[in-house]
Amino acid sequence: MAALHVEGLARRYGEREALSGVTLTLEAGQTLVVFGPNGAGKTTLLRVLATLLRPHAGTVSVLGSSLPEQSWAVRGRVGLLGHEPLLYRELTARENLRFHARLHGVADGRVDELLDAVAMTARGREPLRTLSRGMVQRVAVARAVLHDPELLLLDEPHSNLDPAAIELVSPLIGSASRRTRVICSHDPTGGLAEADVVLGLRAGRPALLAPASEVDRSQIAELYR
Repeated sequence: MAALHVEGLARRYGEREALSGVTLTLEAGQTLVVFGPNGAGKTTLLRVLATLLRPHAGTVSVLGSSLPEQSWAVRGRVGLLGHEPLLYRELTARENLRFHARLHGVADGRVDELLDAVAMTARGREPLRTLSRGMVQRVAVARAVLHDPELLLLDEPHSNLDPAAIELVSPLIGSASRRTRVICSHDPTGGLAEADVVLGLRAGRPALLAPASEVDRSQIAELYR
């Protein structure tokens, strides 16, 4: 069974079409990398797959469950890392992770494990508002994988991270995690290296869909012209 199957997906904001005619299939364990300029519909696609937005047309199946009818069966199996960290600024890193652990029925030991994994144990008792953007992003990565999701939805996951921090989070959200992943990216080199399948969006419509082995940087560059 495919991890993702999308057929004719459309999503509007008022009269504006954010997505139209998106069709794709992604097998379990594969990585889909989505390229396209700002406003192309990349984040909207992630939010539909995360059950945060309802499609206006088409069919969407995530981990064998149809959306939006079976959204309840999907939410606990998906990890989302978006532009917003989905964390409370007045709480500490540890408090944020413990809050999400309780939502998912995860033991506190997992919180300690992940704080250590992202090198935030020493700063874990400080309010998020006092931390740098890079540190907050590391905590957001820990939150996204806290419940050991089968599917990761990652919107520019390396934003605000320096090379050392990227190396830290790679075992959690990189190819070594062995999870099914959908990654939105503007980085042709890094994105292609991660991808099994490439989707290119332009103005909400698919302009490119192919195995990564058949895509080169010039095709990705064309999406931004």
